[in-house]
Formats: sequence, structure tokens, C-alpha cells
Amino acid sequence: MDLRELKEFFNDTIKYILIAIGIIVIVIYVISLQQVVGPSMRPTLNNGEILLLNKFIYHFKEPKRNDIIAFAYEDTKYLIKRVIGLPGENVEYNDNVLYINGEPYIEKIVEGMITEDFTLKELGYNTIPKDMYLVLGDNRGDSLDSRNFGLITKKDIIGKPFLRIWPLNEFKVIK
Repeated sequence: MDLRELKEFFNDTIKYILIAIGIIVIVIYVISLQQVVGPSMRPTLNNGEILLLNKFIYHFKEPKRNDIIAFAYEDTKYLIKRVIGLPGENVEYNDNVLYINGEPYIEKIVEGMITEDFTLKELGYNTIPKDMYLVLGDNRGDSLDSRNFGLITKKDIIGKPFLRIWPLNEFKVIK
């Protein structure tokens, strides 16, 4: 191997190393995979589905009502739920109607969804504190969510699912 071939080899190797580093950075900081575990987001998301998460989005904007998010739960688990209550709001359910600051809010997520009566006072709050969120599963009758473990903080949020990649016959953008 002469000097020219050796130089070409190192140039090619450097390109592949830089590509690998770029992919690692993207996986760590920008995109990751998340599997749906359990029935709590049915029928929107089903057990075993695999989603791509945008881990970067909430560094630039705040979560909005109805966003589906993935967040850390009990240090070893990740849950996927829907944002219902935002900082500064008083949230309650009464007779299956969501009230935000005393005004009814019509949820268009899942027809026939039943949500038991619930108030923030049950969690010890009058309004949702800054950088905290009330999250619920779409399958309200079978969901481990804020009604059980309380509000989540913004720093717990890992990202926003944006693409269902498995099963392949259900491949689609998540809104």
C-alpha cells in the first residue's frame, strides 16, 4: 500500500466515523424509538406499536393541550399520554365534561370516552404550577395517568411521538 492509497483509506474512514458520530448524536438528542406498553392510549395508540419520538421539539416550544407525549416515570419506565392541563389552569372533569378554568372544553379525541369526575384538588392543587402538566390516557377507564401519580414536570418529558413505524400496516404520522 503506497502513501496515496493510505491517504485515501484514512479519508474514507474519517467520513464513516463522522457519519457514525452524527447518527449517534441524532439518536441521543433528536430522535428515539418508543414502544407503546398497555391499553391506556387505545384506540389512538395500541399495545406493542413502535413510535419515533421527536426529542428536540420541547426545547423550543411548550407542550400544548392534546399533544401526545412520552415522559419518564419512576426512573425506569416511560409512559405515553395526552396533555390535558397546562400550567396556570384549573382543570376538572364533571359529568364526563372537561372544564378548563370553569369553562367547558369539548374533547374531540375519542368518541364514547368516559372520564370519572376529577379535580386538581385531589392532587393538592388549585391550579397547575409552572412547568407542570396534567396528562391522561385516551382509554380513561384503563389508564395509569396523572389521576394516579400526579402532575408531571416539563423536565420529565422525553419527546413527542410523530411517526408510528410498527406494525407496518399501521405506518402513519401521529398528530
